[in-house]
Amino acid sequence: MKCGIVGLPNVGKSTLFNCLSNAKAQAANFPFCTIEPNVGTVNVPDIRLQMLESLVDPEKVIPATVEIVDIAGLVKGASKGEGLGNQFLGNIRECNAILHVLRCFDNDNIIHVDGSVDPLRDKETIDMELQLKDLDSLEKRLEKVRKISKTGDKEAIRETEMAIGLKKHLESGKSVRSFNRSSEGSKWIADYELITDKPILYVCNVDESSAKDGNHYVDQVKLMASAEGSHVMHLAVAIESDIIELENHDERSLFLEDLGLTEPGVNRIVRAAYSMLNLQTYFTAGVKEVRAWTIKKGSTAPQAAGVIHSDFEKGFIRAEVISYSDYIEFKNELAVKEAGRMRVEGKDYLIQDGDVVHFRFNV
Repeated sequence: MKCGIVGLPNVGKSTLFNCLSNAKAQAANFPFCTIEPNVGTVNVPDIRLQMLESLVDPEKVIPATVEIVDIAGLVKGASKGEGLGNQFLGNIRECNAILHVLRCFDNDNIIHVDGSVDPLRDKETIDMELQLKDLDSLEKRLEKVRKISKTGDKEAIRETEMAIGLKKHLESGKSVRSFNRSSEGSKWIADYELITDKPILYVCNVDESSAKDGNHYVDQVKLMASAEGSHVMHLAVAIESDIIELENHDERSLFLEDLGLTEPGVNRIVRAAYSMLNLQTYFTAGVKEVRAWTIKKGSTAPQAAGVIHSDFEKGFIRAEVISYSDYIEFKNELAVKEAGRMRVEGKDYLIQDGDVVHFRFNV
């Protein structure tokens, strides 16, 4: 899974990236500080992995991860190449989801490219550039499919009609993700790889006093996001940066407690991104390693096995499954078996979030 952080210059993108990945991307108070996209790998916070580790005592523990890409600040005209726009937009296309950082705090010492703080205006600026880029991509595709439809190809005729409707949708200032489509249309649109079809999480960057409850800017963003069916969360990026610098767990806990928070906001962002992409986790647990594996919700046992290795899926025989709650209750695999709580599942079994699985296969 790869998430791209986007937003106008100077809204806190690179600082958020540093917090998420614990990397040190350059952050500064001027536009285009980030030229090449920074990439970091972030662990998905999951208390269940820690619980399994305490019971199994493995040689190593491997969490699920999310790849975060810090994409340079977009400006008006990015879709036409302004401010290295084409390069940045290409970076976004490679991502599975978008984290759109919006400035939701007042501070005269931090410049804003448009001279004032207005998260809804900023959101529309980015939306417009992404929509214009999608229009450019769609028009090229439409030109090709129109030629095919002239031969009488029925599928091409249907795709042309859908693409014309999608073009009008984009031209009206709406993102692709809000376009109503059939299952056939969904397949075509997925093939287009349009930027504004990607799921989006609006991250409201607030000041310290608003870290717990947000502010009026956040309320505006929530109202907007609710109307378009998107996700929103807020955090004080500058404070998150301070928390990351604290190496002692107790110091971090005290810092968070003073702010009225129970955990770092970056943890919530990673989990929200994971959920937004309709992902879930299953575990493998043994003395060599306890590991979290990422799969799409609704994955069958063979599909889940294929995440470990393609041979596991090809030669799938069965899955020996223990629910996470049973593993915690009985403390170890043997006790679960003796209690008759280990299940043997076939190829049609849908893996559940938190399942502890051992696959049997033959190649």
